[in-house]
Amino acid sequence: MLHSLKDVMQTAPVIPVLVVDDVGHAREVAEALVEGGLKVLEVTLRTDGALAAIKRMNLVPGAIVGAGTVTNKEQLSQALDAGSEFIVSPGLTESLGAAAIKAGVPFLPGVANAGDIMRGMDMGLTRFKFFPAMANGGIPALKALAAPFFQCRFCPTGGITEANAPDWLALPFVDCVGGSWVAPKGASPDEMAALARAASGLAR
Repeated sequence: MLHSLKDVMQTAPVIPVLVVDDVGHAREVAEALVEGGLKVLEVTLRTDGALAAIKRMNLVPGAIVGAGTVTNKEQLSQALDAGSEFIVSPGLTESLGAAAIKAGVPFLPGVANAGDIMRGMDMGLTRFKFFPAMANGGIPALKALAAPFFQCRFCPTGGITEANAPDWLALPFVDCVGGSWVAPKGASPDEMAALARAASGLAR
């Protein structure tokens, strides 16, 4: 793998979380986001065309394409076969964690509480997706969790918007945020590129 998880999380302040309904538009979505400065793209495995979309987005120069919503070893294998450069999961199970570590792929598992983080740390992981961020207590919750786990870094995802992203990115233990606002349904490539430019300019 060309990239470490640290590289993936520190390339840009926002990782677009993409639900691709139309594979035919996958490449132009990736081109628009990369042009706007968001090179790391998370394609969620929530649609039938997600794996095909990952393959198409991989053709875009500069794009670092990964799979999100990976929940088991079978999906992990399919995502890697499609060319995913990193893996994002909504949660953390021992079987998925072990398989991702064995595969040597940058793996960002979702955590919601102290037990999740401790399970991850037992596997040697120190970078996590805080999910669902807003429903899970927002910034006060993550501040409380980050204090005892000072060696960990986070990517909050779930309810992050253009308006609240700067508040999350101001936290010293947050490397980036995940958000879907940069690629809204029905947006043109120019509109997505403009949203991506604004997002890539957010200070960390």
